[in-house]
Amino acid sequence: MSRLHDMGGRYGDGQIEPEAEDAPVFSEEWHARALAVTLACGSLGQWNIDISRHARERLSPVDYTRFSYYEKWMAALANLLVEQGVLSREDLLDAPGIVSEGASEGEPPAKAHPLSPRRLAAQKVAGMLAAGGPADRASAVEVRFQPGDRVRTRRSANTLVDGGHTRLPTYASAAQGVILRQHGSHVLPDCNAHSLGEAPEPLYAVVFEAGALWTHAEHPGDEVVLDLWQSYLEPV
Repeated sequence: MSRLHDMGGRYGDGQIEPEAEDAPVFSEEWHARALAVTLACGSLGQWNIDISRHARERLSPVDYTRFSYYEKWMAALANLLVEQGVLSREDLLDAPGIVSEGASEGEPPAKAHPLSPRRLAAQKVAGMLAAGGPADRASAVEVRFQPGDRVRTRRSANTLVDGGHTRLPTYASAAQGVILRQHGSHVLPDCNAHSLGEAPEPLYAVVFEAGALWTHAEHPGDEVVLDLWQSYLEPV
């Protein structure tokens, strides 16, 4: 079963309206702060990008539908901080600007957190953003497909963890496509999101005709290119 976030090609969600080319990067000041806090917390090394993506997917359907984009980020981040033992629920309630029951604004600051030495200093931000987080890895898994090979995707589901994270969207389940290129080997999100190791395997760009993905595609001959891991594919 898919989670609410897996909504590609679904009916009833309205037309996508692209923003104007001159639109600001962040429509509200706190959006930039939400991104900054998320990146800073990620530098503590208590989770990886796949775990953080899965945290957003795991938000309750009620919250996922009513939250804005960056509200989803902040809600998932709060959950991660508590789940990984970085902070407690009480810590979040007692954060600056939030006074919980029984707390006083005049209380002395808490002692330094054990992870403080790993904090992302301002002077390191530019270098960290420039370096990114490459996910290409050496792998012992043999490359199974070559450009031009016809393949079919398996059902969209994590085969290792029930209800777990996967990068194979539901709309591309059991669809036939053609290998466009091979990207080398990359970390498998289905494992990495659940702390089961990186399990790198070959990654491919796969081309699908819109008519192979949707029964009533507006332009059946249009092409959609998805980057998919080898374990998502089988030969036709």
